[in-house]
Amino acid sequence: MDSNSQDRNLPASERKLQKAREDGQVTRSRDLSHLAVLGVGALGLMTLAPLMLERFKMDLSHQLSFDAASVMQPGVMLSRLQTMTGSGLIACTVFAAIVIAAAVLSTVAAGGWVNSLKPLMPDFSRLNPLTGFGRLFTKDKLAEVVKMVVLTAVLGTIGTLYLSAGLGEVARMLLQPSSSAIRHLTQWLSAGMGLMLLVVLLMAMVDVPLQSFLHKSRLKMSHQEVKQEHKESDGNPQVKGKLRQRQREIAQGNSISAVPKADFVVMNPTHFAVAIRYDDATMRAPKVISKGADLLALKIRDIAKSHSIPVLQSPMLARALYAHSELDHDIPADLYTAVAQVLAYVYRLKAAMRGDGPMPEDLPTPDVPPELDPLSMPLAAEVTA
Repeated sequence: MDSNSQDRNLPASERKLQKAREDGQVTRSRDLSHLAVLGVGALGLMTLAPLMLERFKMDLSHQLSFDAASVMQPGVMLSRLQTMTGSGLIACTVFAAIVIAAAVLSTVAAGGWVNSLKPLMPDFSRLNPLTGFGRLFTKDKLAEVVKMVVLTAVLGTIGTLYLSAGLGEVARMLLQPSSSAIRHLTQWLSAGMGLMLLVVLLMAMVDVPLQSFLHKSRLKMSHQEVKQEHKESDGNPQVKGKLRQRQREIAQGNSISAVPKADFVVMNPTHFAVAIRYDDATMRAPKVISKGADLLALKIRDIAKSHSIPVLQSPMLARALYAHSELDHDIPADLYTAVAQVLAYVYRLKAAMRGDGPMPEDLPTPDVPPELDPLSMPLAAEVTA
């Protein structure tokens, strides 16, 4: 069944959220950006305005001062114009930098920093009028419309009440001295701006979690999508099995180089070969340093013989070690006795070859628990049945 036909009622997985983030799809709150731009812009304007007004006042007093020399040199007026223009550009640049920084930081605060150019790439599917018309009736658009209607109604109501309550005070400012009137007008406008920012702040506090909810709602997954993602994450079991087998073969092949360090090699007699090493000063138990089957087993045997390492025939022990031991790991505890018997035989054999003792007889059959022998397990199961 197509996943598009199923209800997407499962939360988005971390993998899908990460993929959406890589595509530039993260939570964004316009109200938070509006609050940052308006709030920081108003604060910057209130902070910079007195400084810039004082600067402009000094510049104007200087530029509007004329004498005979300045009248006789028209180029002086151009120089004064350039000075005033430079001061204005500096003020505008500083104010614009403050507002841009506030906008960027507010955007990053809502959804984090995203290093993706995909949102900037052209998407011709958006040019389809039918698709665009369909997007007008989505849950996201409905939430945006409701939010804008509420924000407009609240701002309109508060603005109307504030203006109606302050018109009389504004009218009385005409009777005051200009400096006092400007001061009262500034306070009145600042109070109105603060009230408006308070409303936008409340809307932003609602909009940020709302946008997060809508973003996760857009990324919800169906049962089929979850199964497909798990399949892609975990991989096909058959492919994984073949991959693990190949990895084991590579590891076993690489272990060939460790054969010259072995104390002995036990075989079965050509199908399996296991190289054992034991150092009582550094090891708590013998370790398997190389093992292989068929052609790899024959190669282990040949390398061992070329380095004068004893190669012993013990089919049952070779099968048990090959089946139940891992490379560069201690042998299973149940095989300690069997391997110890072989090690004792190897030590006597090496001593005899050095001339320190008689040549030992044939290797005795090691005591291998039948349940560890792969060939004995099926027989044991039949007997039990």
